[in-house]
Amino acid sequence: MELRHLRYFTTVAAEGSFSRAAEKLSIAQPPLSRQVQQLEEELGVRLLDRGRPLTLTEPGRYLFEQSRQILQRVEDVRAMTRRIAKGMVLQFNIGFVASTLYDDLPELIRRFRITVPGVEVHLLEMTTLEQVAALKDGRIDIGFGRLRFDDPLIIRKVIREERLCIAAPKGHPLVARGTALRLKDTAGEPLILYPRAPRPGYADQVLSFFHDAEIDPVIATEARELQTALGLVASGGGITIVPASVRRLGRDDVAYIDLDEPKMTSPIIMSYRKNDSSRLLAQLVELVRLFDRWDPALETSRSGP
Repeated sequence: MELRHLRYFTTVAAEGSFSRAAEKLSIAQPPLSRQVQQLEEELGVRLLDRGRPLTLTEPGRYLFEQSRQILQRVEDVRAMTRRIAKGMVLQFNIGFVASTLYDDLPELIRRFRITVPGVEVHLLEMTTLEQVAALKDGRIDIGFGRLRFDDPLIIRKVIREERLCIAAPKGHPLVARGTALRLKDTAGEPLILYPRAPRPGYADQVLSFFHDAEIDPVIATEARELQTALGLVASGGGITIVPASVRRLGRDDVAYIDLDEPKMTSPIIMSYRKNDSSRLLAQLVELVRLFDRWDPALETSRSGP
């Protein structure tokens, strides 16, 4: 499958006619028809019902929507590449795990924008593992995640270890105790894990704490993301373990309980390509180093902690 196949197919689908599409593409109708037919043969599906009028099949409708997005993205990339080449814009892409937004990442990025005026800073939400792939193929310049990994091409710096706490429904008996809890105090409580994927991930970090405490957790459900997990907690579906900074969400239907478990922490890890000499990257790394909560004792590079 090549871009021309998608371009030809989407034009035919949008025009509802091979003849009008051929005219718009400035090619003859027979080769256009052959290109679309080749695409169908490669996919092994029929994309068009070639009646009067021309209509899309169910797979054709799906491919049409996806192809339009792909082609638009290609145009965006082409335009941005030309702008960068002409010196019209500098771009810096930052990948992040959603939960890091509740900590100090927004303030760090705000300071970075002030430090490098005129630079287009793009924020891309992605899992830690997605960040690794994006760093390697150049789609992002730096990533902020929570999952520990080992890769010789990536440098990692643990910015801080964030304490974890319990999120429980308002009025829950655990909340009524009014004191910090041990993890064993949650034994028997329905546990809501997140995220459901990818694995391994934050959910597995939480499970490891239960395992170390020799507690067999009662898993009520696995939510796709943090917000969903908190919604399930608010509805009385169970409790969940979250980074302490999640308190900043300010939900009035969820209570947060401190944990008297000093070892129950989740790291916030900055990752970037080894040997990347970018000036912008160096400026952001320096900002992180100077940031109030930076802890140089936690720095790692190639080896896993």
